[in-house]
Amino acid sequence: MNIDVNDIPALARGCAVLGTGGGGDVRTGSLAAMRAIREYGEVPLVKLADLAEDALVVPLSGIGAPTVSHEMIHGEDEPARIAEEVERIFGRPPAAIMSSEIGGSNGVAPVAWAAQLGLPLLDADGMGRAFPEVQMVSMYVAGLPADLVIMSDVAGNVVTIRPVDGLWSERLARAVCVAAGSHALMADYVLTAARAGGAVIEGTVTRALEIGRSTEGAADPLAALRERLGASRLVTGKLTDVERRTTGGFVRGTAVIEGTGDDRGRRLSLELQNENLVAVEDGRVRAMVPDLITVVDTETAAAVQTESLRYGQRVTVLAWPCDPLWRTRKGLETAGPRAFGYDLDYVPVEELTHD
Repeated sequence: MNIDVNDIPALARGCAVLGTGGGGDVRTGSLAAMRAIREYGEVPLVKLADLAEDALVVPLSGIGAPTVSHEMIHGEDEPARIAEEVERIFGRPPAAIMSSEIGGSNGVAPVAWAAQLGLPLLDADGMGRAFPEVQMVSMYVAGLPADLVIMSDVAGNVVTIRPVDGLWSERLARAVCVAAGSHALMADYVLTAARAGGAVIEGTVTRALEIGRSTEGAADPLAALRERLGASRLVTGKLTDVERRTTGGFVRGTAVIEGTGDDRGRRLSLELQNENLVAVEDGRVRAMVPDLITVVDTETAAAVQTESLRYGQRVTVLAWPCDPLWRTRKGLETAGPRAFGYDLDYVPVEELTHD
């Protein structure tokens, strides 16, 4: 299939939900994608099986603080500069673009980047959601070497990093990102289609489209979304407190939702690092990474990103299971609660929640 302008609103809604609060505001990515499609044409959506084994797949994503991405928009030259660097290093051009993370604007903007480069978009990503750090991708969990990161910023700089491992890829890429104003375009884990098999999470662009379409015309958008996700409702209420700061290339903070209606008297706290990481109610953890926790508008079921949380918003917090890859030992070491500094043993969301 091809992705055209009519697909972008549904893709954006689905990516916003999968972003768990992070990945950047989908509005920017949506506008870029629709403009690029109108200028360059529809984008073919391909599977790994459609590509030659030696075809180069380039995972692309914006790196930095979502709050900054509102004001510092990616330029059209950034993906072209990265593609040129890939060809210089590998001696052949990229064959497909892949989203590094399907969540937020990083799930939508790759449509624009693929259109600009005249390349297909791979129906896959490296997370099945959004995570804040460079090493938190399925390729790292699968054991592929994190030996190349290419970054470009709005000023025209191109930086190629040869890290010794995934943790160093995060440290070095984050330092470059901060120097660039806490926002840059990044390619990491450039790999052949053959190596991508089993190392990427397939079908996630299609899943995002299905999630986005699930609320179209629904009499009860929230119920339709919950059914599509298989999600538990943690609380429905009003946002009463938001503490948020941009530091070290991340947005960090806490949001508090006071229950309303049937949930009156309840109080849920969300811990944030670009994404919603841990949900706590009365000292009891209700959900935690790597499972997905998303804040949505109670009436429309539209996801609310962490940088858009505001006092008084009427919201519902949903949580549902992550891709099984993240529940492996390596997956939990990489993106479980202890990877973010929480002294918590991971417990699956389905064991923590009871509707």
